[in-house]
Amino acid sequence: MKAREGDLIETCDELVFDVKGLVHPSDRIVAFVRYFPDEKGDRKKGKLTYGKVYSLSERYVLLGEKFHQYLVHDPVFDEIICEVPVSDLKKRYDPLEKLEHFRDDEALDSLESKALQLAHLLKEESHVPWNTLGISGSILVELHKASSDIDPIVYGSENCRKVHAALQNMLNDPRSPLKPYNRKELRSLFGFRSKDTAMVFEDFVRTESRKAFQGRFMETDCFIRFVKDWNEIDEQYGDVQYKNVGCAKIKGTVVDDSESIFTPCKYLLENATVIDGSKLSPVTEIASFRGRFCEQAKAGETVIAQGKVEQVKDLKRGHEYLRLLIGNKPSDYMILV
Repeated sequence: MKAREGDLIETCDELVFDVKGLVHPSDRIVAFVRYFPDEKGDRKKGKLTYGKVYSLSERYVLLGEKFHQYLVHDPVFDEIICEVPVSDLKKRYDPLEKLEHFRDDEALDSLESKALQLAHLLKEESHVPWNTLGISGSILVELHKASSDIDPIVYGSENCRKVHAALQNMLNDPRSPLKPYNRKELRSLFGFRSKDTAMVFEDFVRTESRKAFQGRFMETDCFIRFVKDWNEIDEQYGDVQYKNVGCAKIKGTVVDDSESIFTPCKYLLENATVIDGSKLSPVTEIASFRGRFCEQAKAGETVIAQGKVEQVKDLKRGHEYLRLLIGNKPSDYMILV
């Protein structure tokens, strides 16, 4: 089974996971539990009541306490992560299929209708085809509430850049139904994000206030995710080896931000110096599998970041370098200097 960022998968024991990244073992899928059967939960699907786990740290705790069979040490990524055996899967939820279904369905609830309207707006403003747009998040698995976010997803680099440019125009147009976050709304977002990512509020405002992929649509929060298409991914599981060589805080200048809008995202660095931690150098890249670190910095800007240092060995190209991976721990961050 092929699965990628933005998909959700359901296991035979009724757990729902969101898929991370685009590279997976042949018999397992890298994904983290998102919804789980819970009598005290506030979401219903069929006869089951579900709870939702938010932060990555909370997910690790839940997995360790109740579903530890999904936590494995992956020899390629060199860390303990959540991987779901393909043999345990009941269903894969496809964002493309969900949006296609919405376009043919006249019995949508209020949030689903908003999601469809936002998809129409993105298509009209960017002129991308329908088969490059999808709907992810809680709506995808029918576990949403009236207060849930809308999570559109765009596939393919060219389509992503067109939609991103359209979003920038809309967020700068006071007539647009898509609005950027104001300071009060950013304070609310900070309250949610800071539980899982350490950052001072003013640093948070400086980065988040200029991001084009998030905002409010018809009074509902939305987060647009950009994902490369299958034919743009030439890495197979095992082609690249990642070795954990410690943690560090670094300072460096971003020289290439062309991959910053995608999930996973990355930033190429120059003149990076280690402020604290693992003294291996030079670190030439910052990468993250977390959407919250997309558009975190632009080329020419200097950043301070903290996370895990990895020695990356590209076996196909015979290339080796160091990168800083951020987003796995609450102590990870990336801020502008």
